[in-house]
Amino acid sequence: MNKPVLVIMAAGMGSRYGGLKQLDPVGNHGQLIIDYSIYDARRAGFETVVFVIKPEIEADFKAAIGDRVSKVMAVEYAYQLKEDLPEGYAVPAGRTKPWGTAHAALAARKIVNGPFAVINADDYYGPEAFQEIYTYLCDHPDGELYEYAMVGYLLKNTVTENGTVARGVCEETAEHYLKRVTERTKIEKGEPPRYTEDDGQTWTELDADTIVSMNMWGFTRSFLDEALARFPAFLDKTLTENPEKGEYFLPTVVSQLIDEGKARVKVLRSEDKWYGVTYREDKPTVVAAIAEKTAAGLYPDRLWEV
Repeated sequence: MNKPVLVIMAAGMGSRYGGLKQLDPVGNHGQLIIDYSIYDARRAGFETVVFVIKPEIEADFKAAIGDRVSKVMAVEYAYQLKEDLPEGYAVPAGRTKPWGTAHAALAARKIVNGPFAVINADDYYGPEAFQEIYTYLCDHPDGELYEYAMVGYLLKNTVTENGTVARGVCEETAEHYLKRVTERTKIEKGEPPRYTEDDGQTWTELDADTIVSMNMWGFTRSFLDEALARFPAFLDKTLTENPEKGEYFLPTVVSQLIDEGKARVKVLRSEDKWYGVTYREDKPTVVAAIAEKTAAGLYPDRLWEV
């Protein structure tokens, strides 16, 4: 079996954040959040990283992170383009962005040939999560079912003080296999947290201990084949209902495969607190957390002097 590789979705332009948040330093010596994810992934066993980016940020991205990481890991690049569509489909007028997280994963389909983990570029996941998912991918090839995994976090550990966040709200079996995951794109902190689907006209409360997805998934190659095969059906619906903003989400594909009895997804829990820069106001909190973890010895001060 091919060794698991790490796919990092870094094509988002950070519209809510106000700039290229993936390239904004949070460490003492210019380290990015991605640096800490890759460091944790490397010590868990990952040897190859695939960055999914937009072509227009390639030069800045390589200068900020890619060239540095290439000294300690094999680095590949995949490009998420809104024009990357099945034959017979075209980008609708007014569409300015690619097609979401499942589409981002599909950008790596010509590079990834075996098991892989996929994460967001702008989220801090913690070292335990990478070790758990790497071990699971090594030990669970596809059998009668596709064998996938997801690292789940407590909702209360993943919200921000500075606005709403998007999270995949999870339901699981007694054996900790995922039953379904529902994407909620506007969750805000509160006692308890709550989400809206109509721009704040109405709100629905959520248990603070609800398990949510932070888009840290472990897949076999089968996921890319399935996502590609299902992409036209998504487009048929979205081009009619929401052509400018509709997104093809990873959890949507996962939920379809579970419902059809084709896949099972082990929920690997993490007690770590999430840190990320959804908004520019989040940055001081992330910087302070990284400094604290560095002072405690979890990370070296100069991360890549190994």
